[in-house]
Amino acid sequence: MSMQVTIELPEPVIRQLRQIAAATQQSIEALVAQSVLSNLPPSAENAPLELQAELLAMQTLSTDELLAIAQAQAEPAQWHRHSEFLEQNQEGQLSLDERQELTDLRQIADQLMLRKAYAWALLRWRGQKLPKLEDLPTPA
Repeated sequence: MSMQVTIELPEPVIRQLRQIAAATQQSIEALVAQSVLSNLPPSAENAPLELQAELLAMQTLSTDELLAIAQAQAEPAQWHRHSEFLEQNQEGQLSLDERQELTDLRQIADQLMLRKAYAWALLRWRGQKLPKLEDLPTPA
């Protein structure tokens, strides 16, 4: 479904759109739609349903609050337990209860990573410079 929206753009923007449209053999409408889409905050629709509302609410957080989420780390005890279980699982040494705990720990880790990634995406959308991968902290 599409909806028609009428907007007024300054002449320099129209001129630039015309030049790009001619050079790329696209319509001005397609370029405007692409520009709007690429400048929207990141979507949460592909996230698990139970996290979508939380991710969308993150759009109202301050930059400092988003940075805190983006830089959050798993609890060291959880991280070590997860690592131990992964090793034991490769060797087939986990009980049923331990397998369930490993599944739970994996879900917690996945949700943390999704929150962190979404926070970084929001920060980038707001024009914040993202750190290089090697500058990010790693779990102990």
